[in-house]
This record gives sequence, structure tokens and C-alpha cells, in this order.
Amino acid sequence: MAILVTGGAGYIGSHTVIELIENGYEVVIVDNLCNSKIKVLDRIEMISGVRVKFYEIDCCDKERMRIIFENEKIDGVIHFAGLKAVGESCQVPLKYYKNNIDSTIALLELMIEYKVNNFIFSSSATVYGTPEIVPITEDTPIGGTTNPYGTTKLIIEGILQDLHKVHKDFNICILRYFNPIGAHKSGLIGEDPNGIPNNLMPFITQVAIGKREYLGVFGDDYETNDGTGVRDYIHVVDLALGHVRALEKMNKDNGLFIYNLGTGKGTSVLEMVHAFENANNLKINYKIMERRSGDIAECYANCDKANRELNWKAQYTVLDACRDSWNWQSKNPNGYED
Repeated sequence: MAILVTGGAGYIGSHTVIELIENGYEVVIVDNLCNSKIKVLDRIEMISGVRVKFYEIDCCDKERMRIIFENEKIDGVIHFAGLKAVGESCQVPLKYYKNNIDSTIALLELMIEYKVNNFIFSSSATVYGTPEIVPITEDTPIGGTTNPYGTTKLIIEGILQDLHKVHKDFNICILRYFNPIGAHKSGLIGEDPNGIPNNLMPFITQVAIGKREYLGVFGDDYETNDGTGVRDYIHVVDLALGHVRALEKMNKDNGLFIYNLGTGKGTSVLEMVHAFENANNLKINYKIMERRSGDIAECYANCDKANRELNWKAQYTVLDACRDSWNWQSKNPNGYED
């Protein structure tokens, strides 16, 4: 039996595929390659020794997705596929609502039809909106999202809650990610965004490699230690292992489960810049810009529940992630295009 990983050629997806293989799972990837590269499959094979079965299909295309469920014996689904840029979602909201929600509904309908009952959803800390108190626990109220990307995650969480009320045997694990950074220690896979990066770390590494002149820091007037936004930056390998632990949980227990996956520590943008400089003995040029639409001041997690119920805890530090990110970028100056 196999685990279907949607968006498995992407940044978090590819790292999760590696950890699944290393923990004895058979994996099938589906990805439309809109924000990922086919070369990832070669790199996964180089690391794991396994050539993963791959389908190039848009998850919104239910009838083409049906081919996978007909051809493969799927035991569970990890759903990463989706558009994910906060800033872009504010500019083209309908694109985000259509893609992220339609793809999830199509997938869930097929799972019910083919009696596949284990579903892990790639959610986000954005569902908490602007939290009144940090660190954020799973009991922190959700809603009040500040951008369409986050609202799509919130809506899908609601769909999953409603689905579970009707289909009690349908196991659901909602993982609310904080901010993934870093790369596999091999330097063979990492974050390779199309065009201008939306996330902090690939922007830093592209400045370091000389692809960009400077890092734009969006706002220095937030109510934080240095005025820049504070986030919970988690190493992508720690995040990937959280999905393995979630599968193990669903193999033992039935139900709907929700977990935060973060480190429990907040790091500001400027602190991250300086951490990267210190970890790699490099200088990063940056300029303070206006705030970016949809951003909040501070967001970091309390992950005690995941530690207690999944036996999971982030092991890597921000410095580890900075070193691994630079190892990836320096070995692959143009990402997977090299």
C-alpha cells in the first residue's frame, strides 16, 4: 500500500517523500509542476535509491486524478498541493480560492469513493489570523485571516471538520505549519521558487549567491524587539518528520487530529539575516521597505501537543537551517536549472 503525496515535487513535499521512504513507506507523487521541477525526482532517487512513481496531473482535474486511484493501491494521502504565496493571494484571490479549495474537494471525493481513509492536510499558522497571545496553541481561536491564502486553509479545515462528522471512519490530521526553512543535508534538494521568492530564506540565499542585489525587509515598525516581523522558523526536515509521526498516529488511533508544527521560538527577520551571516560567514545586503499586505507582527507556536501525542519535537536550530539552506543554494546557484 502506498502514500499518495500531492505536491510531492515541491519544497516540503520532496523532503517529506525522503522521510517517508526512509521510514519504509511506498510513495506515489502527483504534481502539476506549476511551482516545482521534474528534476526533483532524480534528486530524490539519488538520496534514497528509490525511483518514486510520478503522475503529472493537476489535482483540480478529478477525472485525471481518478487514474491514480484506479492504478495504485493508495492507503493514505498527504495533501501539499496548492498555491501558497501570501502576497500574490492578495492580488489574485479568486485564483487561490479556486485552486486550493477545488483541488481538495476533488481529492476528498475520490478518497471516499475508493475507500481511502487516512488524510493529512498541509494547513498553516495563517489560520490563526492575528493572534492575541503568543505562543499559539491548537486551542487558540482560528479565523480573522489576513490574506486569501490563509482563508483557503481556514475554509478547508472547516470542510474537513464537517466531513469527519459524517464519515467517522475517515481519519484526518491537520498540521498547521509555521515557517519552513533549510534543506536536506545532502544539498541535493531545497527550496527553488519560480521568479522572485515569496519566502525569507530563499531570498536571503539568492542575495548571498549574487542573484539579487539586496533583501527587501517588509516593515521595521512592528511591535517587536527590532521592529521586524517575528516568525517561527522550522527546519523542513523536522517538518517532514512530523508527517511521518502523523501517519503513525493514524495507524494507531481513529479520529480528527490537529497539531502545530513549529519550534516554539520566534525569530525576527533581522535576527534571521544575522543568523545566516554568522552561520556562513557571509554579508547580506538588505533594505527596509514598506509593510507587505497580509503580514502580521508576530507568530510562533506552542508544540507541546505534537510532542506529547506524536512523540515529535523539532531537533534542528535556526543556525542548522541557515547552513543547510546555503549548502543547497551554493551547490545549486540556479536551483534545479543547473
